Amino acid sequence: MAASFLSRSRIVAKSGWSRWWVLPAALSVHLAIGQAYAWSVFKPPLEDALGLNGTASALPFQLAMVMLGLSAAVVGTVIERNGPRWAMFVSMVCFSAGFLISALGVATEQFWLVVFGYGFVGGIGLGVGYISPVSTLIKWFPDRPGMATGIAIMGFGGGALVASPWSTAMLEGFGRDISGISTTFLVHGVVYAVFMTIGVLLVRVPAEDWKPPRWNPPAVRRKLVTTANVSANNAVRTPQFWLLWVVLCFNVTAGIGILEKAAPMLQDFFARTSAEVGVAVAAGFVAVLSLVNMLGRFLWSSASDIVGRKNVYRIYLGVGALLYLAIALMGNASKPLFFLCTMLIISFYGGGFATIPAYVKDLFGSYQVGAIHGRVLTAWSVAGVLGPLIINAVADSQRAAGKVGPELYTVSFYAVITLLVIAFIANELVRPVHPRYHEPA
Repeated sequence: MAASFLSRSRIVAKSGWSRWWVLPAALSVHLAIGQAYAWSVFKPPLEDALGLNGTASALPFQLAMVMLGLSAAVVGTVIERNGPRWAMFVSMVCFSAGFLISALGVATEQFWLVVFGYGFVGGIGLGVGYISPVSTLIKWFPDRPGMATGIAIMGFGGGALVASPWSTAMLEGFGRDISGISTTFLVHGVVYAVFMTIGVLLVRVPAEDWKPPRWNPPAVRRKLVTTANVSANNAVRTPQFWLLWVVLCFNVTAGIGILEKAAPMLQDFFARTSAEVGVAVAAGFVAVLSLVNMLGRFLWSSASDIVGRKNVYRIYLGVGALLYLAIALMGNASKPLFFLCTMLIISFYGGGFATIPAYVKDLFGSYQVGAIHGRVLTAWSVAGVLGPLIINAVADSQRAAGKVGPELYTVSFYAVITLLVIAFIANELVRPVHPRYHEPA
């Protein structure tokens, strides 16, 4: 009975069913798993309650990001075969179970259970839940794939805007000791299970012959938009797959390096100047970057429907490199210019996430787009380590050498500029996939 309820055949939409219902289904999952960006709320109370240092308290989040990419890559083909309801159910079970296991870990003061629960089990929920709504939306919105995936992935970016104040309020209410943290994790697990069930019940897939009303595929297609299909196994054999992998990896590296260190970076830049920044302003800066990250996912990916994926990535990478160069050369001469440059860079970071599924669909077709997207997301796992490593390692070495202010980051910014230039070249090398990789009609 359960297998039948979760199977793809049970969720083929009947005639007249509105495709717009898929958006709240997708958002119910992405808004939930987007909580991962709010993990920092739990770091201070965990450190105090369990006697952890900052490196240890980051382990659950780091493992979750690694498992996101790995699980998306490994089970992507299974998700395509079993359908989005099965995938959303698995995501809901894993993500919620991750919180429940973490609650047990805190209650028994066994931090390894928190790492295993939130990082490993919950991370699998992140990966499965991230790609399944996206591939479904692409099938429902062939006329506007960038807009559709942008809305869903905007939900992932915006999940922290909901989770951060909610989690903070619960910790204040239940307490920041072992009992309070454990109860907070328990409530998270239950509430997210209920919320994600909305997506499980709502989601549908289109019939094989369905297309949007009054829409026909354009007679003249953009050069990189294919009418053929490529399997996930064949996609990884193409140069196009690896070029997209480099593009996503280095674009994410450029953005996540700033996001991970936004508050201390702002304070370092303007330390010992008349424009010195306090803790409250730095926290506000982080909130603004989160909002820009979320909006960039929708606005830039929607723009890609009009100007094309390759052109919008030229903006992310080319303009992004120039913005990094402007920050490196400007130093702390202008706080407004620093704000503007970093906000645009983070909007490109968010936009890059939202545009990559549509880019994958353009090049490889919609046959196994979720599976291919999942394999491309392994670039996120690498970038999640690479970006913070570049920024933090260089800043630490420069600080040890007695440098202060913008000099702490100048070398790392030039390193990121180099990566963005490499990604820009990779994007320029993208060509249509050779017909030998196409599936038989």
